Amino acid sequence: MSVSAGPGTSPAKLVVDFIGVLQNERGASAHTLRAYRRELENFAAWLCASHLGARAAGAQKNFDVARIEHTHIRAYLGTLYDRGLSKASAARALAAIRSWFKWLARTGHIEQNAAALVSTPKLPKHLPRVPSIEQMNRVVDSVRDDAASWPARDRAILELLYGCGIRNAELTGLNLDDVHWANEAVLVRGKGQKQRYVPLGDAAALAVRVYLVERAARLAAARSEGAVQSPALFLNLQLRGVNGKTQARLTTRSVGRIVKRIAIQRGLSSDVHPHTLRHAFGTHLLEEGADLRAIQELLGHERLSTTQRYTQLTTAQLTQVYDKTHPRAK
Repeated sequence: MSVSAGPGTSPAKLVVDFIGVLQNERGASAHTLRAYRRELENFAAWLCASHLGARAAGAQKNFDVARIEHTHIRAYLGTLYDRGLSKASAARALAAIRSWFKWLARTGHIEQNAAALVSTPKLPKHLPRVPSIEQMNRVVDSVRDDAASWPARDRAILELLYGCGIRNAELTGLNLDDVHWANEAVLVRGKGQKQRYVPLGDAAALAVRVYLVERAARLAAARSEGAVQSPALFLNLQLRGVNGKTQARLTTRSVGRIVKRIAIQRGLSSDVHPHTLRHAFGTHLLEEGADLRAIQELLGHERLSTTQRYTQLTTAQLTQVYDKTHPRAK
C-alpha cells in the first residue's frame, strides 16, 4: 500500500505545530520535546523516502498525512528492528507517533487514527536495582570532599532526591521560594506543569539550610565583580551564567554525574543515577508499610499502575529471600 502526495499541510509543518502544542500547552520537558521531534522527523523522512522517493522536490511539502495507514507504521517499526534497535526504542518511537496521530485526529487533519491499530511491542519487565535502606543511609551520610566538589550542596541534592523522591528535572527546577519552611514542604513542578507538595524531612531540611549558608556566601563573594543573583535553589560550582539566561542553575546532567560519583565512592553499583534514588524512596516507603496511594501522591504518578511497580519490586525481593531460606524451595 502506497502513500501518495496530497493537498494537505506538509508533515514537517505538522510536526513543528505538534511540538509547539507539547511545549506551550502541555508543558513538556526539554527532553520530551527533543525525543518527540527526533522520532517524528525520522518517521516523516522514512515515509517520504520509502513511499514518495525523489519524484519531486516538493514531494514532502505536498504529502498528505491522511493517507498514512497502520501498515506503514508497522513497516516503519520493522525498519527500526532491522537497524538493530531494541523493542524499548521501537516502543518510544511508537509512543511519539501515537501522540502525534491523536493530535492530528483531534485537529481534523485525519479522519481515522491509524496509529491506534498498532500494538505496542511487548517489553520485558526490568525491575530496577534498588540500594537497601542501610546502603542509602551510608551514601547520604558520608558526602565529603573526597567524593563531592561542593559537599554541602551535594549532600542537599542527595537528601532531596532520596528524602523527597523527586525527579532529577524537578530537583534542578526548584527555586528558593519553592521551599516552604513554615509548612515543612517543597513545591515541586512535575510533568505536564503539574504541581504537588512533598514533605521536607528533618534531615533534608537541615542539609538545605547548611547549603543555603554557603550558597549565599559564594554569591556575596561574586558580587564584588557585579550584580549577582539567581532564583535557582541549586547552583553550579563556578556560578556560570549567573547573570544570563541559565542563572547558574545546575543541570540534570551535572546532577547525574554528582550522584554517580558519590555512589561509586561509597561502594554502590556504577549504574546508579538520580532516578535510582527515586526508586529507593518509593520502595523503602512500601517496605516500611506506607500505603500505595500515598506513595503515588508523593511521587506524582498519574496512574496507580506506575506506582505498583514497587510492589513487583518488593515481591521479587521476598521471592529471593524465600528461595534462599525455605526448605521446600530448594
